[in-house]
Amino acid sequence: MEFLFEYGLFFAKVATMLIAFVVIVSVVVSASQRNKVGPGKGHLEITSLNPQFEELKETMLLATTDEIHQKTEEKRLHKAKKRQIAADKKAAKNRSASQENLEKKPKSKVFVLNFNGNISAAAVEHLREEITAILTQASSNDEVLLKLESPGGMVHSYGLASSQLDRLRKKNIPLTVCVDRVAASGGYMMACVADKILAAPFAIIGSIGVVAQIPNFNKLLKKHDVEFEMLTAGEHKRTLTMFGENTDKGREKFVEELEDTHQLFKDYVSERRPQVDIDKIATGEIWFGSRALAMSLIDDIQTSDEYLVSRIEKADVFEVAYVFKKKFHERLGLAAEESADRLLVRWWSRLTQDSNRHL
Repeated sequence: MEFLFEYGLFFAKVATMLIAFVVIVSVVVSASQRNKVGPGKGHLEITSLNPQFEELKETMLLATTDEIHQKTEEKRLHKAKKRQIAADKKAAKNRSASQENLEKKPKSKVFVLNFNGNISAAAVEHLREEITAILTQASSNDEVLLKLESPGGMVHSYGLASSQLDRLRKKNIPLTVCVDRVAASGGYMMACVADKILAAPFAIIGSIGVVAQIPNFNKLLKKHDVEFEMLTAGEHKRTLTMFGENTDKGREKFVEELEDTHQLFKDYVSERRPQVDIDKIATGEIWFGSRALAMSLIDDIQTSDEYLVSRIEKADVFEVAYVFKKKFHERLGLAAEESADRLLVRWWSRLTQDSNRHL
């Protein structure tokens, strides 16, 4: 029995190590392959939200109607649907024959996009495909609604995501951004492109600043008599390093580069939202929705659900999503990355609860 117990314990240890190894390899492979998505790797999914909303209304109506009048209500709804279908067919037929209807302004469309940003703004790979698809059909009479959530991340990644939204601006297609929880730093860089920014009362907005941090192991290496050499061509090819000895000159250059990036960030926001006092709000601070409204960082206090319902009543609303096909190791790596991002968001949220509320 003791032998079996020891064997089972040994087997459990080996299995645990094997699983850990597979997870690590999957994460590494997934990360290396994340940006190598080629044509034909995904497909576009378009969902009409108007029928879903109507079905929701009907379900609630029937559920809250007493049994005596329920059948009567069902018949009324059925007849109303038939009349609507007949009216739509007649309108479509007359539209092709009547010059008056041809000149009439068509019903506007609203295209709904979702952007859930992580540090590397990986969702930009979906966003670029979705916007390309929308631009083939949308006009200035239509609207794009982006439901945005992001605590920020890499400058170049969020710069690309913002540039994708700028494509809509250049084509004069109205863009509305809704922030239910957080759009900070790179997330706000994206949001400021919009013609209209809406946010929930306690959504986190702002953090127009730049941060960089790097550990340095030089003292540890020296303690163990390990020499580290780094050769460069170009005075500022490397300013700070993890293993070499950093200099005051290198630090000054690194800070200079951060300040330059910050200025570019400020200029980007100012150009797209000239109503904000950029020097007042570009301090790296964050504001909750109601405070952000006072700072002109947003245009109104409203949740995405509230805004969507109001648009469904007046326009044809479609949710657009570009979905990539992922292999098992990619799904596993993505799950690990999402877990890390959730931990980061939790840490970031706790950090903003201190007395200074700074990044």
